Amino acid sequence: MNQEQPIALREWAVAVRALEEGRQVIVLRKGGIAEETREFRLESPRFYLFPSYEHQKPHLVKPDAGEVLADTVAKAARHPGAVRVTSFAEVVEDIEITDSETLKRLGDLHIWTEDYAEERLKWKKTKPLHVLVLRMYALAAPVDIPMKESYSGCKSWLRLDEPMPVPEAKPILSDEQFDLQTEAVRQAIRG
Repeated sequence: MNQEQPIALREWAVAVRALEEGRQVIVLRKGGIAEETREFRLESPRFYLFPSYEHQKPHLVKPDAGEVLADTVAKAARHPGAVRVTSFAEVVEDIEITDSETLKRLGDLHIWTEDYAEERLKWKKTKPLHVLVLRMYALAAPVDIPMKESYSGCKSWLRLDEPMPVPEAKPILSDEQFDLQTEAVRQAIRG
């Protein structure tokens, strides 16, 4: 990972928490409104997770994630003007899907409501929805990054100006746990 200008993926804080707790191993990406490429592209196979609060809403996540969402907002309020980065990820697979049936089969493997997941799929209809299977790693200590204007907006990727710790190689899930969840994703994709 390039430590001179580390890269981070902006993702809802509630989804980052689900990844960090091992409750899911996927994110669904279509690209942000402000993407230079007008579509999602995997800019790096390894990246930090940059929690975002802008668009996450309780009615867009499943009920069991609603409390977690509220907790992420409360914790962010304790660090005004900063974003706390606590993890990084490696992409194991980047799977492109284009149909609702495949997306529905993934429904038990993520925190988003079926309606919201479908909305992500249908946005920019000619572009596929990327299902990123992520191997997650916790940082040894959280890093508080000052929130800058360049870090806001609807974009997937951020080049961080701040130095970041070299990620440790200790995954959040054991190999066995990760393999089980990854196989569940693959089976859902295959149908």
